[in-house]
Amino acid sequence: MDRVNALILSMAGSNVELIPEIADHLISSGGKRLRPMLTIASALAFGYEGDGHVRLAASVEFLHTATLLHDDVVDESDLRRGRKTARTIWGNQASVLVGDYLLGQAFKMMVEVGSMRALAILSNASAVIAEGEVWQLSAAKQMTTSEADYTAVIEAKTAALFAAAAEVGPVIAGAGDAAEKAMAAYGLNLGLAFQLVDDVLDYGGSASSLGKNVGDDFREGKITLPVILAYAAGTEDERAFWRGAMEEGRNDDAALARARQLIERHGALEATKDRARRYGQAASAALDGVPASRSREALLAVVDFCIERIN
Repeated sequence: MDRVNALILSMAGSNVELIPEIADHLISSGGKRLRPMLTIASALAFGYEGDGHVRLAASVEFLHTATLLHDDVVDESDLRRGRKTARTIWGNQASVLVGDYLLGQAFKMMVEVGSMRALAILSNASAVIAEGEVWQLSAAKQMTTSEADYTAVIEAKTAALFAAAAEVGPVIAGAGDAAEKAMAAYGLNLGLAFQLVDDVLDYGGSASSLGKNVGDDFREGKITLPVILAYAAGTEDERAFWRGAMEEGRNDDAALARARQLIERHGALEATKDRARRYGQAASAALDGVPASRSREALLAVVDFCIERIN
């Protein structure tokens, strides 16, 4: 991971001064680096001995970072990982363009690895992520969103990159189809668990644990699983409140307090936690056929780390 971090900083460089300034603001802001770590660990778990995993891991982080830069513009977010977002400091245009630059650098590193299969997996994930973000945008502020719809959205916008990051490890290690499928399943389930944990923290956590303002999803009209479950279980008066808050923008601090009360009343946070834990268990189970090693233990530890944020 030290090599990955050094490569990330190197590839974020440019003669255009604003590019490394904005990139470094987000890259060095204390991100967990979970996704590139999955690539490193999954490659080593299957005996990989080259250095392609370092480039692919850096590519994965650049894909993720570019998505964050773009997301903050779309969501008009002011805080990311406890710091001002790039858009609030440098503006929307610079944030979008630097995100585009990082995407280009990500694909450059993928090509340098020389694995068409890995390139196909990561480029497909990039397209799926964008598709998921557009899908979420179209579903925003729509209380008709079902749990199945929402699961499909987060599978695309969040879990797809986790899955790709884990899958490319056995690909470059030449570990075979079964290993690739196992690691893709691990990453997909981990990504779903990770997003549901974030959903819980937005209503039941703190800004320090979440890395952004608590209640941001509510204020932005994002329909997440706790809201979907509370709405489904609510009275007609409660449903009218949710429609007013999410669809019509009546989402001040008093509304947020009532939203948290309703979510608690109907056990929506606990239900979301239960689903997150089940996805975490599925992620761990996907590693059953992976040979015992420090890397396998690291992959299991990531699942524990993710779930422990809500315990």
